[in-house]
Amino acid sequence: MEIVYNVFTVLHFVGWAMVLGGYFASLKGPGISKGVFHGAATAAVAGVLMVGVAEMGGLWDDGGPSMTKIGIKLVVAVVIAVLAFVATRKGDDLSPALKHSIGALTLVNIVVAVFV
Repeated sequence: MEIVYNVFTVLHFVGWAMVLGGYFASLKGPGISKGVFHGAATAAVAGVLMVGVAEMGGLWDDGGPSMTKIGIKLVVAVVIAVLAFVATRKGDDLSPALKHSIGALTLVNIVVAVFV
């Protein structure tokens, strides 16, 4: 089970790297890459699967992370995915506030993962 958990962890990290990298790459242009939505969806699904595998396989029997933290990260990830979906649908008519909220919420999710 630990190998499966680690595979989902890698996918989770790759998903967030796609979101953050796509956000930074889009700063000079008017739109945002479709990869940002795909990265957010990948990270959210991989995160849910990580929690399921860890709970099912007993990897967190020593306590593991708090479910409040997991819940906050899930809500933020879903909001990022929805915003990224809306942003890709708008194309070049994307408002800067929407684009920057995706980047800011991604950083918030990373900070929650590391420091909470």
